[in-house]
Amino acid sequence: MEVRIGVQNVAREITFETTQSSDEIHAAVTAALGSDVLELVDDKGGRIIVPSASIGYVTTGAERKGGVGFGAH
Repeated sequence: MEVRIGVQNVAREITFETTQSSDEIHAAVTAALGSDVLELVDDKGGRIIVPSASIGYVTTGAERKGGVGFGAH
């Protein structure tokens, strides 16, 4: 799923793909509002850490379904 984070006073948003569900993202953002940082994990295992006070917005795209194509059997 694609996640976009708008950071206050920064022209570009943070955009990345993650395997976390929409509910997991929502829970992390909600928890971050009561703490110092928002921490999420991208689909390659990297961490995205944003100071909670700087979060302008967080949006999520539709969750990915299984891809179409050839699979190994």
